Amino acid sequence: MDTALSRAPEDARLRFDAILGNQQNVRHLDPEPAPLPISGPLLLDGLILPAAQHDAQEDADVRRREFISTAIAAIGLLQYGGHPVTQPARSCARAVGRGDLEAVREMTSIFSRVDQRRGGGHARTAVVQYLTSDVAAYLRGTYADERVRNEMFSAASELAYLSGWMAFDNAEHSIAQQYYTIAVSLAAEAGDPPMAGHILRAMAHQALDLGHYQKARELATASMDGQRYTLACPRERALFGVVYARTLSTTGQKTAAATALIRAEDDLAAASSDDDEPARVFFFGEASLADQTARTLLNTGDLPGALSEFHRSARTRKAATFTRTHALTLGDLGSVQARSGNIDEACATWSSALDAMDGINSGRARELVTNMRATLSSLQGRGVPDTADLDARAAAYLAAAP
Repeated sequence: MDTALSRAPEDARLRFDAILGNQQNVRHLDPEPAPLPISGPLLLDGLILPAAQHDAQEDADVRRREFISTAIAAIGLLQYGGHPVTQPARSCARAVGRGDLEAVREMTSIFSRVDQRRGGGHARTAVVQYLTSDVAAYLRGTYADERVRNEMFSAASELAYLSGWMAFDNAEHSIAQQYYTIAVSLAAEAGDPPMAGHILRAMAHQALDLGHYQKARELATASMDGQRYTLACPRERALFGVVYARTLSTTGQKTAAATALIRAEDDLAAASSDDDEPARVFFFGEASLADQTARTLLNTGDLPGALSEFHRSARTRKAATFTRTHALTLGDLGSVQARSGNIDEACATWSSALDAMDGINSGRARELVTNMRATLSSLQGRGVPDTADLDARAAAYLAAAP
């Protein structure tokens, strides 16, 4: 192997080193999101990736692009279900123009809408394949102008983020961390602070779900810092703010959490469909704000408030478009109803949640159903009617889940 590597071209040696580094990292990854530098140079697989400096020499710019596309190729070779998901990125001989940029954005929009409807377990291999082949090749290309270059790196960042989000939703947490790291690095290279904030917010969300509350607070605080927040559109500011409020509620800062919720509501109220909003925030509206508000209130012990907000979320969400999140909201609403002693209402809500979960492939959904069955098991022992049938439906969902 040493002999073969000594004869291999430089890009092959770089890919080998990056792949080896990723595999070693995967073996030692903790479920807690790995700490990331949030300003200045970014660390990726032990290598420093500088932030964008557009007055740097051309050869440094080329090396930076080569490093990022190589890192994407390496991370794409992580095992998914025991099978490699892609091949190393192709080189791009031609200039990259605005048409190529729009194609990447269109594909990202398609994948994002599939994720919202069907869950992160659907089509993630296709997302990774597209990222590590076509998009990585664009990053190696030459650009019509500097604006196209920056926007392509930003589009690549969004696609890497989506890969991470889908892995997170499917409970593949260490893989999600890898993609989030790539995405933050690409956002830094693009000079796109709101995109970086969007990713840090997602990392905070993951940390919350894993119970790493202090880490979640640090990441959410970073998403709200400086130009990440000030340059974001009002809708994205509201998204950052409501997750930040939720992290405050988990660390005992009830008053600060309430203040952050009010600020997020004001930001969303200032959003307009006429704004030039990035496509990545299309999912965030009243229903999403209500869902995250409910979780914040739940953390502070306000069960009636949480019930009200979960109801508002379920009532206002477009279930046909955002099916996965609608099912999760219904499942959590049922859990709060059960905690409040409203068992009949909880069972009816859980039944609706299972209806909505038909065709959804999501680790978060599977976890919710598993917890549902644990509660139902205790209720069956108390002679509560209809729980046996509901438990059988939940068991069938888990048995059929990939």
